[in-house]
Amino acid sequence: MLNFEQSGHGPALILLHGLFGSLDNLKMISRPLSDYFSTINIDLPDHGLSPQSEFFSYQAYSDAVFAVMDQLQLQSAHILGHSMGGKVAMQMALTHPARVDSLTIGDIAPVNYAPRHDNVFAALNAVPLDTITSRSEADAYMAKNLDDAGTRQFLLKSLEQTEQGWRWRFNLPLLQRDYGDILRAPMQQMGNQYTGPTLFIKGADSDYIQAAHRNAIEQLFPAAKARIMAGCGHWLHAQKPAEFSRFVRQHIDASMG
Repeated sequence: MLNFEQSGHGPALILLHGLFGSLDNLKMISRPLSDYFSTINIDLPDHGLSPQSEFFSYQAYSDAVFAVMDQLQLQSAHILGHSMGGKVAMQMALTHPARVDSLTIGDIAPVNYAPRHDNVFAALNAVPLDTITSRSEADAYMAKNLDDAGTRQFLLKSLEQTEQGWRWRFNLPLLQRDYGDILRAPMQQMGNQYTGPTLFIKGADSDYIQAAHRNAIEQLFPAAKARIMAGCGHWLHAQKPAEFSRFVRQHIDASMG
């Protein structure tokens, strides 16, 4: 069973983080939203404190989130996902649309992407986990392949020291081996669409959602609307959490009439 944290009261809102992340990544969103919703932050498979998988698939990840809903006796919920978590959310909506009350997608489209994490994988693999003595030492190794200090700090949140030594909480070997599957679009099953309330939130400075993706979005999510957050890149929820949270709340409120 996936690791999750629940807080607040009201309609259920499930939050799904992106690649190399954990449930902590979206807490800056879930905290203000928990005043209005029962927020459920989930560690996706192969991330955080959740179990590791033998292979990556959006359908398997989607099924694992539905299993959490079953455990919580939730027939349906509002689903929010960022980046890879957004693709998991889209897969959920396409597979079992009746179980998704509304869909909010943070800066990702239902398309195949070109590789863009080569330097991240190189930086992670450069860290000698059996000899380092601190996160700052790991950071120095990573900096040789990854210039961006913010990205390094994000990744280092998943580096932990155990009695057996240092380890990454995410399943690095699997994520690297199956990276091509992570880049793929969610699977459409038998022409399924999700016709429920859908909001795509794009960072104005990010290239993850492009005008060329509009047809793919409209085919799968015909009720989709879009918001653009100025002055934000791919990590829009972290850059302007109050604005992002406001968009989410307005979207969910509108979906409930």
